[in-house]
Amino acid sequence: MSETLTLTRPDDWHLHLRDGAMLRAVLPETTRHFARAIVMPNLVPPVVTAADARAYRDRILAALPEGAEFTPLMTLYLTEETDPADLLRAHAEGLITAVKLYPAGATTNSASGVRDFDKVRGVLEAMAEAGCPLCVHGEVTDPAVDIFDREAVFIDRVLDPLRRATPGLRVIMEHITTRDGVDYVRSQERDLGATITTHHLIINRNHILVGGIKPHYYCLPVAKREDHRLALREAATSGDARFFLGTDSAPHTDDAKESACGCAGCFTASNTMALLAHVFEEDGALDRLEGFASRHGPGFYGLPVNSDTITLVKSTTPTPFPARIETGDGPVTVFDPGFPVHWSVAD
Repeated sequence: MSETLTLTRPDDWHLHLRDGAMLRAVLPETTRHFARAIVMPNLVPPVVTAADARAYRDRILAALPEGAEFTPLMTLYLTEETDPADLLRAHAEGLITAVKLYPAGATTNSASGVRDFDKVRGVLEAMAEAGCPLCVHGEVTDPAVDIFDREAVFIDRVLDPLRRATPGLRVIMEHITTRDGVDYVRSQERDLGATITTHHLIINRNHILVGGIKPHYYCLPVAKREDHRLALREAATSGDARFFLGTDSAPHTDDAKESACGCAGCFTASNTMALLAHVFEEDGALDRLEGFASRHGPGFYGLPVNSDTITLVKSTTPTPFPARIETGDGPVTVFDPGFPVHWSVAD
């Protein structure tokens, strides 16, 4: 006998779709299960103006599979030259849902990000007044700071001072990876939420390094110690509405991942919901999965919850997932949790 679980259709509050052939190949993996997604703007060149966002949105809509019902929620890439008037118009028109802050050099295609935070204070103040959320990649890029400490240091050096200086600014700490991130969110009474990825609920840094380097587990922020992973699991499954799903699903071709300087990112769009059902069941929290995947994100962004549903099915035999998907740019490996999963999304 199979077990079923019906949920309000989920959203992905942090997604990389890339462009061109890669966009056309990976988009169906998201639209199969998700109704909306916050789309990251770190293309080359990045999405920095309303015109850029409109053009990128149009390319995404043109790439939708026939019959798919999916809304891309666009973002602008914050730079030290961002025009606040252009940003505010885009937000007022509903063209963008949020703005993305990358510290320069923190992750893939972040070279155009912010180096001097004083130069963006005026933009952030205007965003706070207009109610435009800020999505933050929360790591410092100081080479003197160990890569495993960069999230905690960012909170102390950058994020907390920035929020104190800009009251009313709604901030999403994206893809938190540490107990420090969990504790900081919980210490704040308002205007702060956090996304948690699927893969950070499953892997720690041993999975990347023990027994040989596993490039398809390498991501940024990098997975941390086991006690941090357990803190993320507890936060995600707790029912606390400040934590919600953002997969950070990030497609790279296998040759780019398996090179001498491999790209950071895990591609989880294909199997996220099945993996989350496994995690939440393992932690005795299946009744809280709908909140994490379908309700907390819309609540924080002030958007309506989706009206349709998906059904997850648990079977006695493991669910087969594709090892990779083929794209016009080359194969992309699908995240492998390293254990059998018995959940799947019903067709």
